[in-house]
Amino acid sequence: MLNRLLFQRIDNSPLIIFRIFFGILVSLECFGAIGTGWVKRNLIDPKYTFPFIDFEFLQPLPGYGMYFYFGIMGLLGIFIAIGLKYRASIITFTVLWTVTYLMQKTAYNNHYYLLILISFAMCFFPAERYRSLDVKMNPKLECNSMYSYVKWFIVLQLFIVYVYASIAKMYGDWLDFSTIEVLMRSKKSYWLVGEILQEPWIHSIIGTVGILFDLLIVPALLWKPTRKIAFFISIFFHLFNSIIFQIGIFPYLSIAFSVFFFDPETIRKIFFKTKAPFAASYTSVPNYGNTLILGASLYFIIQLILPIRHHAIEDDVLWTEEGHRMSWRMMLRSRHGKGTFKAIETTTKQVFIIDPKEYVTRAQERKIFAYPDFAWQFAQYLKKEFAEKNMNVSVHLENSKISINRKPYESFINSKTDLAAEPWYRTKHHEWILPSSYSKLKK
Repeated sequence: MLNRLLFQRIDNSPLIIFRIFFGILVSLECFGAIGTGWVKRNLIDPKYTFPFIDFEFLQPLPGYGMYFYFGIMGLLGIFIAIGLKYRASIITFTVLWTVTYLMQKTAYNNHYYLLILISFAMCFFPAERYRSLDVKMNPKLECNSMYSYVKWFIVLQLFIVYVYASIAKMYGDWLDFSTIEVLMRSKKSYWLVGEILQEPWIHSIIGTVGILFDLLIVPALLWKPTRKIAFFISIFFHLFNSIIFQIGIFPYLSIAFSVFFFDPETIRKIFFKTKAPFAASYTSVPNYGNTLILGASLYFIIQLILPIRHHAIEDDVLWTEEGHRMSWRMMLRSRHGKGTFKAIETTTKQVFIIDPKEYVTRAQERKIFAYPDFAWQFAQYLKKEFAEKNMNVSVHLENSKISINRKPYESFINSKTDLAAEPWYRTKHHEWILPSSYSKLKK
């Protein structure tokens, strides 16, 4: 049964057209990051980029080097789309994109993480076997079929993403639509729809549809009777998100994933009319079958555990942010923080009031007061800055308060804690994060 599910030979048209869509989209993402100023704001202008903890050794290229870096990734996207040196192109892109992801988290986005996962998977898929320059240069590569595990890998990955996203929305501030109201406030100036988006009934629709869509879209696409209507709903849903929330290529990438849910013959007739049909469906277990099953099982176990790891950490993830990233907790809250950073020279007790604008960008300034890992990293950064002046300091964040979803501000970080001297824990709670009294955020 398992062998038939994973190792049946099927038409590879969905994978081939997805490769083309994928390459075009990642190319647009990379060149767009240059054109919109994203690279400049997040990788060139900052003195310090706030990389993922443990990856501080990953630093942006000096000067305008990151423009060339993203230009190379954009070019690799084109190579992927046209199937030129596909294997080398997709592997190189995956490495470069992963490094970029780990290099900064001020502009963190779950979709960037998903792009790592899909790129990684594409490194192993035979996506260059048709309609590629690789085949033009070496006709022996051409093949019109693939193993069905390619389809099921994508389907299961998407199912995990969407279901966890739906479950994460099932909390008080989303269910009473106050989160939607907060999200829509910044859209008031939108032409034509700005005022409509402020209506409570619109918030109710968006909140309800958000949960139901994420929970049901994958099963609805898999079931033939609901597939077409689910596809058109998916198009509307993702285009709405693209226009209203402006979240890059993710909505279009999500639409592109739909090709794996339709019958391969249908995809062949739409996109590759001259391609020979693959009618001889059969099961053939490759010699790497057991290794594949073991590796994929380990991969998906990790994917299932990561989004729920926060349950093993004290207090609520919405308050502490511990375990938030890489868990498909998308558009769930807004956070605003305030406070005062102070550096105290350990010998003379001289106090230095820190003006964050001297060290970080405006976007980073908002993060260092509202997110504990940013506050901790900023303290480490300040300690090093003062050490270069032969001064040993402790760093404190006083009057630290945050507001979640525009609720009243509450005390957040213990002002007595020397953040520069504290260790960072990867899997447990930091006691210097004060407990929340928000009843809706309690477990």
